[in-house]
Amino acid sequence: MADYAVVKTLDYKGLACPMPVVKISQQIGTVAIGEVIEVYTTDPGSLSDFPAWAKTMGHAIVETKQEPGLIKIYVKRQK
Repeated sequence: MADYAVVKTLDYKGLACPMPVVKISQQIGTVAIGEVIEVYTTDPGSLSDFPAWAKTMGHAIVETKQEPGLIKIYVKRQK
């Protein structure tokens, strides 16, 4: 069991790069520092885009899960 609780789930399935990262940038400020957002995406580019964005913006990717046709990325707001 993961040691974090998801406070918001964002469904970005069907959006192509760079839209999932653009949209998480708009939403990250809606949760408190330390809280985790779950993102659903179908864009394989998200596997590299999200970690790069998180590093640049000072947030953390706490987990990534890949399922057939779906990627789940868990982003923790850190500032």
